[in-house]
Amino acid sequence: MQDASIIDVIREKFAAMSSHLDERGRRQWAAVEARTLGRGGITVVAAATGLSDRTIRTGLKELDDPDSLSADRQRRAGAGRKTLGDEQPGLLEALDRMIDPTTRGTPMSPLRWTCKSTRRLAAELVSQGFQVSPTSVRRLLAEMGYSLQANRKTREGKQHPDRDEQFRYINDRTQARKRRREPAISVDTKKKELLGNHKNPGQTYEQKGKPREVDTHDFPDKNQSKAVPYGVYDLYENEAGVSVGISHDTAEFAVEAIRRWWKKLGRRRYRKAKRLLITADSGGSNSSRSRLWKLELQKLADETGLIIEVCHYPPGTSKWNKIEHRLFCHITSNWQGVPLETLEVVVESINNTTTTTGLEVHAWLDEDTYKKGRKVSDAELSECLIKRREFHGEWNYEIHPRT
Repeated sequence: MQDASIIDVIREKFAAMSSHLDERGRRQWAAVEARTLGRGGITVVAAATGLSDRTIRTGLKELDDPDSLSADRQRRAGAGRKTLGDEQPGLLEALDRMIDPTTRGTPMSPLRWTCKSTRRLAAELVSQGFQVSPTSVRRLLAEMGYSLQANRKTREGKQHPDRDEQFRYINDRTQARKRRREPAISVDTKKKELLGNHKNPGQTYEQKGKPREVDTHDFPDKNQSKAVPYGVYDLYENEAGVSVGISHDTAEFAVEAIRRWWKKLGRRRYRKAKRLLITADSGGSNSSRSRLWKLELQKLADETGLIIEVCHYPPGTSKWNKIEHRLFCHITSNWQGVPLETLEVVVESINNTTTTTGLEVHAWLDEDTYKKGRKVSDAELSECLIKRREFHGEWNYEIHPRT
């Protein structure tokens, strides 16, 4: 039988059996085949199986001396390739010094070692006398417990000493409205959206290999329209109304959104209500320091006859506002990967937002123009019936109707 035929036969045998054998079994089987072939058998078996001649010779030694390897080991103690850490003492320590947050670079340097790629880390290690590749650096980092991670917004900065007390106060006031079957809403402005055929983060299903083509650049353009969604979320009915503005995010626009919600949704649900509780951030169009916000709320109180109570979240705690994680996140998820080309697309996408918990969203377009920088005089503010609460009156206050 020719060598080529022998190689084919052994290759077929090995392919049929190798998946059923462990490392030791494969090399010992190869050793048996090589011994059967006699002179030149190691070369033939190595060519057929892909095993190295050294591995086959190790198998022959194990056949001659079965006691050289214990039953629970694939290799003799100390066998196998040494790790880079063993071959190059100090390598892991040097890499750890580059990565560890307490020692990575100098405090005055804008570039820290954790910002560098594995290629640059490998280059630095080589300059220190080590022999290592970018691939090996990536493997070593994984073994040391490091992984690629994005920034996470967890640090809130300096906290107000009465932060937790204000949270408890807001909870008590919303519970009081719930017991009396009166409305308690959470309000805020969602991020402005640039209209046009622009890339929207996220993915959507399209034909394979045919992604939707969008504009390469989405630089802000003064002549290009923007959508300004202002949300009003009913805390106990899991229902929301969103006004999509085309102008500026002002206090007048914010109160108009609340007015629309009351006329379209709130008034029918809370027919006997005497109060409306609004929970809002301390900044933006519904800022606790905004005179225009209070003046416009006074007009709303006069129109509806409701006592409007406002509770603001402390500065720096906007992410605790209920509307953020009960409404806005679901709207973002609903239109991900879809270019917001027109106002109609924005309104329709918001209208179609639902959740498994039964969230119901209503959206409408506000085409009015709201001017920025509108001033409120001391005289106008003095005519407002504002009653500050004893606990942080700058955050908690009531606006009573003047009629």
